[in-house]
Amino acid sequence: MSQEIPVTGYAILGLLTFGDELTGYEIKQRADITLRFYWVSPAMSQIYTELRRLTEHGLVRADARQDGGREVTSYAITAEGQVALRAWMDGTPAGFPVLKHTVLLRLLIGHATEPDRTRQMLHDYLGELDAAIHDLSNVRESLRGADRPGEPFRFPSLVADWGLDYFAAEAQHAQRALSSLDETGTGAGETTE
Repeated sequence: MSQEIPVTGYAILGLLTFGDELTGYEIKQRADITLRFYWVSPAMSQIYTELRRLTEHGLVRADARQDGGREVTSYAITAEGQVALRAWMDGTPAGFPVLKHTVLLRLLIGHATEPDRTRQMLHDYLGELDAAIHDLSNVRESLRGADRPGEPFRFPSLVADWGLDYFAAEAQHAQRALSSLDETGTGAGETTE
């Protein structure tokens, strides 16, 4: 089964394990406030593609109802879906994350532009990190009270804490790179003696 379901499908199954039925739109909202910090938040079209696949495999149940004259479909994980998710969790290696870090790529070849452009890129990144830290701090705070051992949001709170530590480390590294650039002043066409 695991070869027929991509990781995004398992991510959606995971988002459905918190005991509520969700529409595709609500799954997208949940993905946007959780997955985006450490995984790619899938597009709406991808969510509906995966929901269709998961439904065909019997891993998700789709319930259609009328809401204000329009048909709304909500989705819930099935017992088979719980088994498949557990098998995926228990039977696949953790895997080493693939780092596609555009800031590091641009810093690697920073000599190809003016030093001020590289510095500005790092300053912009620090601003994005501040915004991410703010957003994830709000998510983390919303989990308080349901994050003790045995509580439903224990594991999401661990992920949020990890993410906050990761963003703080990223900010520290970006600041260190900025300080180094300010000390050396090197960049395109410049050399130190």
